[in-house]
Amino acid sequence: MEKVSIHAEHDAQHLRTVEDGRMPITSQARSFDLVAASYAANRPSYPTALLDAVEELAGCPLKGARVADVGAGTGLATTLLRARGANVIAVEPGPGMASQFRLSLPEVPLVIGDGNNLPLASGSIDILTYAQAWHWTDQRKSVPESLRVLRTGGALALWWNDSDSAVPWIADQDARLRRLFGADDSAPDPMARFRGLPSELGFVKRHVPWTRSVPLDMHLANLSSYSDFLVLGKEATNTFLAEERGLLADVFPNGTVEEHYVVSLAVATR
Repeated sequence: MEKVSIHAEHDAQHLRTVEDGRMPITSQARSFDLVAASYAANRPSYPTALLDAVEELAGCPLKGARVADVGAGTGLATTLLRARGANVIAVEPGPGMASQFRLSLPEVPLVIGDGNNLPLASGSIDILTYAQAWHWTDQRKSVPESLRVLRTGGALALWWNDSDSAVPWIADQDARLRRLFGADDSAPDPMARFRGLPSELGFVKRHVPWTRSVPLDMHLANLSSYSDFLVLGKEATNTFLAEERGLLADVFPNGTVEEHYVVSLAVATR
């Protein structure tokens, strides 16, 4: 089993085993539809340095590029890509997330679909992005689909935003979450997001650390939008969050939580 922080920003990847590249879109993945508005309001975005790294490793500026953002969710990555001047089309399988996306970004083209069967023309895309989404795909399908829609010289960019368990308070919270969800207590693997990626694509990999400061209420709301909590149920979730509020109030007496993240980025060119 490959370990990342249990604070994985889009799911508890540490609870999953990826042996043959298959990660079907499950009811857990679609559970985000139930909290689309909270997801949009509380989830962290991504740092400027991440997009700098995407441009560098892709060998292509985002400005003017034809970009497809797959698994776009509520549009966190799409918003940043557009701000860089990219011509973005969003692909999202969940109707709830798609509805929230349209509220936030009504001017951006959005199609319902997923990475296993991209609703995009062959050779039409300069950069194909998966923010927090590649692990939900079946790589036996998503790899050839990615190669199909990318132009020659185009780039596939995958990234995941995870809490940095090297920070003491995050490590402590991570241990509490592991106990709650019955995960083992082995140390997180900083390379876990990259393991299982198709080696034939020749991914170049990079870690991008960053921080954000948010009110305690926002931190807890972000935590509660993880797919594991959605599966856990409201009563157990509320009990855990109440206890967590008390513990974090001692760590951050001013009520502002300094969240530390590390983005794992992998880019391959066609």
